[in-house]
Amino acid sequence: MKLSEKIASYKGDRPFFTLEFFPPKTDQGFENLVARIGRLSSLHPLAISITWGAGGSTSERSLDLSGLVQEEYGIETIMHLTCTNMEKGSIDAALKSAKERGITNILALRGDPPRGDESWIPTDVRFQHGVDLVSYIREQPEYADFTIGVAAYPDGHTESDESEEHQIGHLKQKIDAGADYIITQLFYDVDGFLRWEKKVRAKGITVPIIPGIMPIQTYATFMRLTKLCGTRVPGNLMSDLVEIRHDDQKVKDYGVKLAIEMIRRLTTEADISGVHFSTLNLEKSVQRVIDGLGWIERFPSVLKPVNKLIAEVSGTSTPGTPTAAQIGLVQRQSQFTISPHTAAGVAASQLTAIPPRETEPGKGELNNAATWDDFPNGRFGDFKSPAYGDPNPWGASTISRNQALAQWGNPRTEEDISRLFIRYLHSKLATTPFSPVPLSPESLVIIRHLERLTERGWWTVGSQPAIDGADSSDEVVGWGPKGGYVYQKSFVEFFVEKEDVDRIEKRVQEQGQGWVNYFAANLEGDLRTNVTDDGRNAVTWGVFPGQEVAQSTIIEKESFLAWKEEAFGIWAEWASYYSPDSDERKLLDNIRQKRWLVSVIHHDFKKPEALWSFLYGIWGHTEHRQ
Repeated sequence: MKLSEKIASYKGDRPFFTLEFFPPKTDQGFENLVARIGRLSSLHPLAISITWGAGGSTSERSLDLSGLVQEEYGIETIMHLTCTNMEKGSIDAALKSAKERGITNILALRGDPPRGDESWIPTDVRFQHGVDLVSYIREQPEYADFTIGVAAYPDGHTESDESEEHQIGHLKQKIDAGADYIITQLFYDVDGFLRWEKKVRAKGITVPIIPGIMPIQTYATFMRLTKLCGTRVPGNLMSDLVEIRHDDQKVKDYGVKLAIEMIRRLTTEADISGVHFSTLNLEKSVQRVIDGLGWIERFPSVLKPVNKLIAEVSGTSTPGTPTAAQIGLVQRQSQFTISPHTAAGVAASQLTAIPPRETEPGKGELNNAATWDDFPNGRFGDFKSPAYGDPNPWGASTISRNQALAQWGNPRTEEDISRLFIRYLHSKLATTPFSPVPLSPESLVIIRHLERLTERGWWTVGSQPAIDGADSSDEVVGWGPKGGYVYQKSFVEFFVEKEDVDRIEKRVQEQGQGWVNYFAANLEGDLRTNVTDDGRNAVTWGVFPGQEVAQSTIIEKESFLAWKEEAFGIWAEWASYYSPDSDERKLLDNIRQKRWLVSVIHHDFKKPEALWSFLYGIWGHTEHRQ
């Protein structure tokens, strides 16, 4: 049965659900995500969806992950596919590769916002909106068996100033073009969704609507994603979160409770038969929501054969959950075997269907595979984490070309670039190409150092101060559950000329005394570092009641190289906003070609000024101001 038919005819004893994942940036993160999906697949989702990076930036990983899920777990896999800024040939290649992997389900999205009508922007005019992709797939005979889903925006599309009526009209066009079902963007205003859904149905749209649910993981993530997606946040929700924003565990617990309440209302008050979970590649919250709804089947694959064998061995049938004694009888008198862990779980009827893991990613940090990366505290996180990366919902860009030009202007010299970064540090700009959100309060702790580096032409794009045992509920640097202590080593990242890399390297060799590590890489992939291939720099960690030490931010070779690729890609994207023969394009392309990305970490977190004094020594003097 096609996925569209399964969705349309679903008559289960509980609503169905689908799970969304994004491809991690690193190989080990990818491998660990496959294991995580395996655990969550035992919850029996109707389908699993895999996102597609803007402009096909994650195309190979998206195809590989979709194919693995389809083949390994036999679950219907929905591959997202964006059309804007992609040529017809790349779309054809993606569809062909998907079919070769057994994937016949596509979520057709517009994706990365158009950057304007200028002739130098490499877009295929045939693919500018989601409806164009739906129509194209439906026109190809070889994809006649494909099921196609499309996106909808109950809170309105963040980049559209059209009325809700017009936006619903665009949705109707996608359905008329051949779409089989609708998945909505994340939302938190259930009343608003119910009103919107009635208007959609009144427009004559009868295909299934699957609401997008994103359990709140952290306050910072919630604020960033709701801003990015233009999500309406009810006043009572915002006031609740503000009150607990410094306790990550309370925020996570609140997110689970809220998701359960939302889904209960949606499945009773709206014309829907299932929901779509955006997991952010984390498993615990989604599992808790599904369990809280009573949707987890308790060992269905074990109970049926066990009960059948009990009847054969003992001559009596046993309704419901078998006892430990009955399981023992079956194992002694038949070839059917059950692990002690499973037997105890079945007898107690308390455990969920999540099977135990085979490996322990993050061993020595957080040893529960479901929770070891629950509290990411920085861009890096742990490169082994399935959640490693910075996903944007459905491949959306963080800023449009017109917004970028309005904020960043027309830089024509390197001094213009320095001024741009300085204005951001002074909060006169809300973003830079490398920072889609305003300067964090944490950065204000070291603002004078960041200013000094930037004024010298060392353009800073990431940093943190040294912290020695701050309260985990601290308003500036706190994270994780309440009642703990957090620690940080100071680090800073910046773009510099090769000559400065030489000076940094020499300074580390002569004066680092083992306290300083660095990574430096250029566009061509040349890497310079004093860290071994398997060296790990945990620069943020926390100690919490009743838990092992949690290392939430780690800088190492794999994570640095993944970030390096992204960082130089940002220079290229920024340059693409300007005409090829412009001074702006030439400047940004030249910077991308000749500058190096550098990360410097100082391990002495007991001395807040250690890193900065070390760096100033490269210029022939030290920093004495406190």
